[in-house]
Amino acid sequence: MENKHVVPIPPEVLAQAQSYIDSANLALAPYVLPLTPAERRDLPKMGDKTLSFVEKAQDYAHQYPTLCPSYLNMNEFDTDMTDATGLRKLHIAAKQLSDNIDDTVMAAGSESYQAALVFYNAVKAAAAQDIPGAKEIYTDLKSRFPKVKRKDEK
Repeated sequence: MENKHVVPIPPEVLAQAQSYIDSANLALAPYVLPLTPAERRDLPKMGDKTLSFVEKAQDYAHQYPTLCPSYLNMNEFDTDMTDATGLRKLHIAAKQLSDNIDDTVMAAGSESYQAALVFYNAVKAAAAQDIPGAKEIYTDLKSRFPKVKRKDEK
């Protein structure tokens, strides 16, 4: 069992990171727009391939205002594009941070679980040899592994 997560994160670093995240959430709160899952599903999406199309359409709309329909609000189009592209950079950085945190949580959690299993198996062996205190610990920990009835045991 190779333990890759060996350097503990100091509590003050976690607190500082949480403070930065809280500040970012607070700064963006008046501007961000939470969507329901249905709204997310139903919206047309602007991805990497669509971005150049939207940028060209916006440029043409400014160059040829006579071709814009009266119901197309260019100020809103410009605001949407500015925020979509500006937030895109933040989204990429936040996603990278989120992915790194998720990977570290997964690795540290896995390594913790593996260490707990090593301890559990040692306690199980100690309980089988009637070593004092082991049976109580084993009984408490084994509740995590309920016995599953097999088809042939029914």
